Amino acid sequence: MLIGASSAPISANTWASGRGPGAHAARILSGTATAHLHLVKVDGSRLIEVGPVSGALVGSARAELKTGAVLKGSFTITTPRGSITGHGQANPHGSGRYQSFSGWFLVSSGTGRYAHISGRAGLYGVFDVRTDALVIQTTGKFSY
Repeated sequence: MLIGASSAPISANTWASGRGPGAHAARILSGTATAHLHLVKVDGSRLIEVGPVSGALVGSARAELKTGAVLKGSFTITTPRGSITGHGQANPHGSGRYQSFSGWFLVSSGTGRYAHISGRAGLYGVFDVRTDALVIQTTGKFSY
């Protein structure tokens, strides 16, 4: 549910800035990614969903969602280079089997390459109320 990466080159200015050895140049993760999640467990009003992530970030996602007037949840995206964890919420629109939604998510932590990631981005998608499947698209920019 995140997004492609480009890194800023490390130059002599990095050392001149006083950041010294061990400091890392800020990188930006930006673009659009899509997750296709399917239900693996129901615990009351909490749904646990898993599935692949494709687009600018490739890996797998696990989300815990609370349904209701507002969809709220937490997620972890795992890639070969590290993981990204966060939470968010969205407002559903419409009625019937397929309900669209839009909202935001906040990245709170990461591991590996994404150990210092932070940021907030938009999310939108479709929820199938019959199967509890989700298609989520995200777009945004994160620093790490």
